[in-house]
Formats: sequence, C-alpha cells, structure tokens
Amino acid sequence: MALPPHYLATAIEAALQAGRVHRRYFRRQPHIEKKGPIDLVTAADLEAERQFRRLIAARYPSHVVLGEEESQGSGPRSGRARWIIDPVDGTTNFAHGLAFFCVSIALEIDGRIEIGVVYDPIAEELFTAERGEGARLNGERISVTREMTLGDAVLCTGFPYSIRHDRDLQVRVFGEFLGSARAVRRLGSAALDLCYVAAGRFDAFYEEHLNAWDMMAGLLIVEEAGGRTTRFDATPVDPFRGQVIATNPALLAPILDVIRRVYGPADLTS
Repeated sequence: MALPPHYLATAIEAALQAGRVHRRYFRRQPHIEKKGPIDLVTAADLEAERQFRRLIAARYPSHVVLGEEESQGSGPRSGRARWIIDPVDGTTNFAHGLAFFCVSIALEIDGRIEIGVVYDPIAEELFTAERGEGARLNGERISVTREMTLGDAVLCTGFPYSIRHDRDLQVRVFGEFLGSARAVRRLGSAALDLCYVAAGRFDAFYEEHLNAWDMMAGLLIVEEAGGRTTRFDATPVDPFRGQVIATNPALLAPILDVIRRVYGPADLTS
C-alpha cells in the first residue's frame, strides 16, 4: 500500500532544514560537549534535532520521534508511525571541520522502515528511498555495484565509540579485509557510507555497535538500490542490535566468509 506523498516530502523538507543548520555552524567553532570519552555532541546536533521534533509535533502529533540527542536506548515503540533521526551523523568529522557528515531521517510504520532520507549539505547530495519505489540521489535513480570479486572490491567500515576498550575482534576482521579486498576505507559517517554503497561508490560496508539512528535510513536506501543487508550471522538486520553488512548480492557470501574466519558463533550473534 503506497504511503501518502507528504511523508516523503516532510522527510526531505526536514533534511534540508537540518542542512541549513549544519552550514550555519560548520567550521565556525560550534559549542562542543562530550557524551563519552570520544563521543561528541555540538550545538548543531541539538538545534537540528529540536527543529525536527517541532516540525513532526506540529504536522503529525500522534507520531513518535526517536532521536540521538534527546532520547536514548530503543525509545518508545508504541506508536504506529515513528520517525528516527540522527541530526548530525559524523559529529566528530563535523566538529573537526571535515566535510563528511549528514542528517539521516527514517520513517518506520508498524515496525518496518518505509522512508529513508540522508542529506549531505556540503556536497548538496540528497539520498532518498521509499519502500518499493527505488533509491535516488538528487532525483536520479541509483544502484549498487555489480562487482563479483572481493579482491577487486572497495569496502568501507567504521569503529564504535567503545573501540578503545573493545577492539580485538574488530581490528582482526579489519586486517582480514585488508588482505582480501582491494581497499578498505573508514570515513566516519555510517549513514553516508551506506548511501555510498547504494550509489555504487563502495562495494560494501560493514560495522557493528551502530545505533538505530545511524543506519535505518541508509538500510532502506541500500535495499531499494538493489543491495543486500544482513547481520554478521546472515540473519536480518535488527537496528537495535548494531551489526550490519550492506553490499551487492554477489559479494555477500565472500564477505560473510571473511567475518566467520574471525568471529566465533557467540560473537556473530552478540
């Protein structure tokens, strides 16, 4: 059943609104606070999320909002419609003046992601997807690569904020991919990494310990671009359990093989 078009229009409007906030603060020494030893929050994060919450409250008062900065954990799940926002995905990049960050917005209805929008305000790239309607970049259709050989693939990954204390398996699997793929990159924004897979710029992305707001929009964009998304044990992605592989269909099996060489059964399902 098709969604009302105003849902996607609202997500796009909100993403562009957040982008204006980003540009206003970027490289202007925004106020920065710490949520953890290496986990940052800026004035742009807070303002963008508050503007989004005001927009949704005014337009859809019965909808739930799950955001990174003003609600933690899984958030309330009782509403039929739930918006999930990361107001600045790539905050560390943003705070250091590195132009690789975005806003990520997803709409979940009855437990299923139906709309995903990711906007990079510096590159002015708007990635959008609606379930069953394909994925687009600035209105043009995009698709994942057709690369079939891991040795010719360019992968992307990220490391969680807990990396200082919990890194052995992640560093080992990173080393395995360095020895198996053409290259592995680490850019610092999971939402954009997923969109780059959808647009054919990366052949695959993998990471664990992500939050729902990091990946929910990007997951739908990858899937609507013809990609596959799974957990490390090949089961469906659970946005509240953190693990994700996103790739074209041909590379999924060899990527899973590499991960299985390092992760034991308990680690795969954690």
